[in-house]
Parts: sequence; C-alpha cells; structure tokens
Amino acid sequence: GDEVMGFIGIGGAYASRIVVDPARLARKPARLSFTDAAATPAATLTAWQALHEHGELRKGQSVLIHAAAGGVGSAAVQLAKLAGAHVIGTASAGNREYVQSLGAAEVIDYHATDFAKQVSDVDLVLDLVGGTTQARSWSVLKRGGILVSTVSKPDTERANEAQATGKHFATRSDGPQLAALGALHASGDLRIHIDSVFSLPEASHALARSMGGHVRGKVILDMAA
Repeated sequence: GDEVMGFIGIGGAYASRIVVDPARLARKPARLSFTDAAATPAATLTAWQALHEHGELRKGQSVLIHAAAGGVGSAAVQLAKLAGAHVIGTASAGNREYVQSLGAAEVIDYHATDFAKQVSDVDLVLDLVGGTTQARSWSVLKRGGILVSTVSKPDTERANEAQATGKHFATRSDGPQLAALGALHASGDLRIHIDSVFSLPEASHALARSMGGHVRGKVILDMAA
C-alpha cells in the first residue's frame, strides 16, 4: 500500500492499525523517514492555518510567536519567514539560537524580559500559551491587528479595547494542504526538530514529556520500536 501521513484529530492514533478518511491523508514524501513524517502533520497544519487562514498574514507584516521553540511554534517561525514576515519569538534563553536558526529576527527570553515592554505594533500574535501571556499580548498589537490562539478563546472585551480581533480555532485535517507542507519538509525548506522518540509501551512517558513543557520540536511515538 501507499506510505501516507495524516492528522486525524483528537484520539485514536495510538494503535498499530486505524481506519482513516483518505481526505485526511497525504502521501509520505520518499525523502522523509516515518519518524519525520509523524512529526509533520499536527505541527505544520496548525501553524499554517493559524498564520494564513486565521491570522491573514501577508508579506512585510510582523508577527509575535509565543513558545517559538515548540512543535507548532518552530513550524510557525519558519512558515512566517517563508511568507516574508518579520518574525519575533518568545523562548527560553537556551532556545535562543535554535529559534534564530529557524528564521526569527528577534528572540525574547520570557524568563528575563517582559515581551510587552519589548514589542509593539505587531500585525499578528500567535498565542500557543494562553493565560496571562495571552492577556498581555493585546498591548503589543497594532490597531486592527489579530491575535490567534490555539489554546483558549480570546477575551472579546479585551479585543475591543485593543481595537483588534481575537480568534481561536481547532486544527482541521486537510490532505492537499498537508501534501504541500510535506513537500516543504522533504525539500529542507521546513525543518521539524525531533525532541524525543518513545515506543508504544512508553506512551505515558511520551505524554508526560509533551505535557511537561519546554519541549524543542515534536515528541514521537514509534509503533515499530
């Protein structure tokens, strides 16, 4: 059969065999290993849809990406750079060089610096953190800017006060979109860092690693391991 990759949504993929709608899948590029292919769908689809479908990002605009070293964040930095945007990322000091290598023009150490005092008048904020980070992000947007969150629904009152727009979304499966993103990954124009790989019996450890924060790139569950 065909070697494929896909995003099936929430639940059901921790198995050796699953039934999936073909519309959710794309052929795995021959140059990608199965590990690299597994790292591609969720992170890249989320980043692409956040930036382009919901964030309406255009060439020459500026974007602040929170948690820029994570799976979605690192993909978003690269995709925003490819789109011709000025990219600012927040990350720990240990991930500064990594995020810069992905294409960020500026990297703010969120432990040492208040990003709200360093950033202003950006067109788009990609919130991958929520909570107080989201709340403080309104002040850095220019009038008419957009805050897109994958974590929680933005506060309408705060959006109105900032004269900005807040959006929250769930990632949508999209085979053709994934095929294009897979091609970017296979060509080297898009890199997805593998943080760690676990076997199926180690699934609980993989989840703990992922949920613990401070992950660089993606955590992979290898069914063949």
